[in-house]
Amino acid sequence: MSQPSVAPVVAHVDAENRYEILVDGERAGLTAYRDRGRQRVFHHTEIDDAFAGQGLASRLVQEALTDVRNSGKRIVPVCPYVAKFLKRHEEFADITDPVRPDVLRWLEAELG
Repeated sequence: MSQPSVAPVVAHVDAENRYEILVDGERAGLTAYRDRGRQRVFHHTEIDDAFAGQGLASRLVQEALTDVRNSGKRIVPVCPYVAKFLKRHEEFADITDPVRPDVLRWLEAELG
């Protein structure tokens, strides 16, 4: 597979509660969330198989969490990938809240 000709772009798709990463204009992956007051609860991250191994998930989550910081919200990492990312990137520790049972119950109701 050839390398992308332009740098991947991360876009916040607010209406769909997600951030997408685009490679040459094509959606390569996403990280999905729901907002709960001041908390942005991340529950799912995926990168399409065709784009695997390019570091896109890390870049996507990095930019999404930076956007959360800039918006004054807090992070709740229900998504295993986001949780793993946060263990390696302590610069977000100050805005990260624990995943608690009440958050999980709320998220389950939100997602139906």
